[in-house]
Amino acid sequence: EEDPTSSFVCLLKKKKELQCLDKLLAEKEEAFQERMEVIAEQWRDLHARRAQLKAHMERSEKTVEENEMLRNQALQKAKKEREDNIKRENELLRAKRELEALRKNYHKLSQKLPKYSKFKRYLEDVVENSQFQDIEEITSFYNMLLRSRKELLQSQQWHKELTEKANMLLEQYKAEKEDEMLQCKNDLEELKQYLDQARSDVPLWENCWADIQNRAAKKAMKLRTLEMAIYNLFQ
Repeated sequence: EEDPTSSFVCLLKKKKELQCLDKLLAEKEEAFQERMEVIAEQWRDLHARRAQLKAHMERSEKTVEENEMLRNQALQKAKKEREDNIKRENELLRAKRELEALRKNYHKLSQKLPKYSKFKRYLEDVVENSQFQDIEEITSFYNMLLRSRKELLQSQQWHKELTEKANMLLEQYKAEKEDEMLQCKNDLEELKQYLDQARSDVPLWENCWADIQNRAAKKAMKLRTLEMAIYNLFQ
């Protein structure tokens, strides 16, 4: 028989071991929960870092795009400014040339001024001794004469061109009509030849027609004789 004391002692040992195991299991579970919390915290931190990194990358990409857009805008602005500078330089060069031309023209006019002064005094004398009221009226009359002369020359040139064109059309019409008359003469000559041939062929055709009529009369007579013979045969 088993000793009850030994059994009780063994039971206490087992119970104590079970308590130790429960305590160890509880500690392990607590450590596991702590570890899971740490891992969850690290996971949340990792997600936060990922979100921050994604936002940073998006901001970086946006910054790069903005920088690229600013760079393109700067290049376009520089290109436009360069074109504007070239345009302004060309305009300045053209203005310098025009200024130089104006200076040369001014120099020429300055040299001609004494002559025009004499001409002006001459016009003043003309005004005093004519029906004109002032120099402007004389110049207006002179310009009107120039316009009239120009219009007259243009009218003469126009009439000359019309006359030349009319003569050319007349020559062309004459040539066309001469060709038509020549063609008509040729056609008339050909028709005359046809008429002569037809007139020469008339006796031949008349003889043919008489021969045809004679043969037709003979055939009609033979047909009549044949009909009378057939009639008498059946009587």
